Amino acid sequence: MLLGLGSALVIYLTARPATVDPLLGDSLANKKYLHELRVMGGKANELADEFQDWFAGLWHGDQLARTVAVLTVATTLVFRFVAQHPGSAVALPTENKSPQPDQTGRDETRKP
Repeated sequence: MLLGLGSALVIYLTARPATVDPLLGDSLANKKYLHELRVMGGKANELADEFQDWFAGLWHGDQLARTVAVLTVATTLVFRFVAQHPGSAVALPTENKSPQPDQTGRDETRKP
């Protein structure tokens, strides 16, 4: 956990601010671009583009540091839960419900 949080701190301290292309700018802030997205694929296309932009933003700059920190804490909590509840992660054996033959080798469930 210390390694993950330390890495997140180093990433945060060394991250450069996000730069925006002066010619293109933010495509999602452009009304014409949003209109074209809606024309081609409807509202779902616009939402998919917003999701893609958000997800891509998680892996750059200070957002990357936050992502690493959250993933570190989540992984630690999962490991701690599994360690404290070892029976919940292991499949329990099922009972054998098949009939047992008697001393003579015949199956008791069969009628002669």
